[in-house]
Amino acid sequence: MRVVERAVLERIRGRLARLYGAERLPQLLQRLELLVGRYGVGSHCLEPDAPRARCRGWDQRDAVLIAYGDMVSTDGEAPLATLRRFMDERVGDAVSALHLLPFFPYSSDDGFAVIDYRAVDPALGTWDDIDALSQDYRLAVDLVINHVSGQSHWFRAYCNGMAPERHYFIEADPATDLSAVVRPRTTPLLRSVQTPYGERYVWATFSHDQLDVDFSNPDVLFEYLDILLLYVHHGAQIIRLDAIAYLWKRLGTPCIHLPETHEVVKLLRDLLEMLAPGVLLLTETNVPHAENVSYFGAGDEAHMVYQFSLPPLLLHALHAGDAGYLSDWADSLGPPPSGCTFFNFTASHDGIGLRPLEGLVPEAELAALVAAMEQRGGLVSRRSSPDGRATPYELNITYFDAVGVPGDRDASIRRFLCSQTIAMGLQGIPGIYFNSLLGADNDIGAVEQTGRARSINRRKWTRAELDALLAEGSDHQAAVVLPEYLRRLRLRAAQPAFHPDAAQTVLELPKGLFGVRRDAAETGQRLWMLANVTNRKRSCALSRLDRHWQRGCWRELISGWESDAAALASRFELAPHQVAWLVHEPKA
Repeated sequence: MRVVERAVLERIRGRLARLYGAERLPQLLQRLELLVGRYGVGSHCLEPDAPRARCRGWDQRDAVLIAYGDMVSTDGEAPLATLRRFMDERVGDAVSALHLLPFFPYSSDDGFAVIDYRAVDPALGTWDDIDALSQDYRLAVDLVINHVSGQSHWFRAYCNGMAPERHYFIEADPATDLSAVVRPRTTPLLRSVQTPYGERYVWATFSHDQLDVDFSNPDVLFEYLDILLLYVHHGAQIIRLDAIAYLWKRLGTPCIHLPETHEVVKLLRDLLEMLAPGVLLLTETNVPHAENVSYFGAGDEAHMVYQFSLPPLLLHALHAGDAGYLSDWADSLGPPPSGCTFFNFTASHDGIGLRPLEGLVPEAELAALVAAMEQRGGLVSRRSSPDGRATPYELNITYFDAVGVPGDRDASIRRFLCSQTIAMGLQGIPGIYFNSLLGADNDIGAVEQTGRARSINRRKWTRAELDALLAEGSDHQAAVVLPEYLRRLRLRAAQPAFHPDAAQTVLELPKGLFGVRRDAAETGQRLWMLANVTNRKRSCALSRLDRHWQRGCWRELISGWESDAAALASRFELAPHQVAWLVHEPKA
């Protein structure tokens, strides 16, 4: 055994002992050895002839597309195969990775109530289709680790009193005071179930079809370790830990972010480091920023965390015409721990979370933002707060409609591309939702059909529909948004200063402007991103960017101009909602 593996194994031993007690450690280590024996040889990263690109870390070429397996369909072809063809033909190398949202048999929540973690939904395709996608892109897969479907084998066995599953779920007495529990929903926390032992009440954080599993039982942990390594075996290089913050429950606590939850994340990372180095963990925790970045740990937990504060802050900046809160937040971030980075996104299959704005934007301005979204056809999901009030938790709206100007397509496109280009330029790896690539509108019909607010931004397409939208001469915004979005992604990929590890400095700029400077240590490239979040022209003195601005040559990468500094005015002007990527090449 290598020294590195020995050190990792010692860490795993300690974590198992802290979670389940030293007396159970010998048995748990024996189970771990069997698990390693099952997957240790089959893991992609351990195969001698595996492409080393699988474990290359990250750089400025990385961008992640987020899509359902049936986002694109055509008659007579598995949707996963259709998605692959669409990406090859329409997206290509503009993205390096694909986050394939849950592709398993499910009963609700568009995939997040998993019936069988080890199967591909036959309506989407087969494991061969998953393997094929993993050959073309770095594949990100959801480990829906907090809860399981009410129609799963596990829960049916629980209801029938069968072992071992009868110990997989969390029971609670409905008379217990559970008011301290933090939840993102207003539905009752406990679900009544009839079992051979009488009526039981089981924990359901998200819905009564999504039953929380009990990680205080090590059998549950080992089920998920096995599932994790199965996904890696099928080419997953990024594991997204869905709803991880709620994993461990202890009565009398908020049951969110508990120390045991962090210990489990560290354990998963250790296991991957030992068996599949280079596979990354991405934690999904839609909570205020300080809580969110706690999942970096000391550089020993998640490799990436979502920037959940970014989507609503960008949205606020564009609606208020003021980037002050966005700048203050970005300036407060600080660099992530070594070996970690941020996942920068503006939209996803879920809505725009509002909890991450807590402490960042005054309540009155938040209320105004919520009202503006409702005026644009958006919906508002609410949660139960500790004082019993139903408070806004999530905005359900496409990001194109959220930032847009009703009735003005051209202005909407400018504002939308402004938002996406800002997100591309920030330190971290960009994540792009499929429907954002198309500048999709609200799908009100889907909400009426499903009765679920999140359906507003989960539209699925036929290949024929997309080809018509994107055809030459089409007047749909997708025909403008997609090619320009891809052009900017490719332009970004060529700039070393956009490496996720490149330093970021937030600029002090006139009101209405947002900007950062990115510095690539290895190549020395320095790049300034300036964004005008207002609907009026704004200007910035070049001396604010570089005191030697009058020397050499300036280039603006997005519009493509280049000018000798001597020919430039002292101020750089930005049109409404323009983003500039500036580089300066001074002469000695």
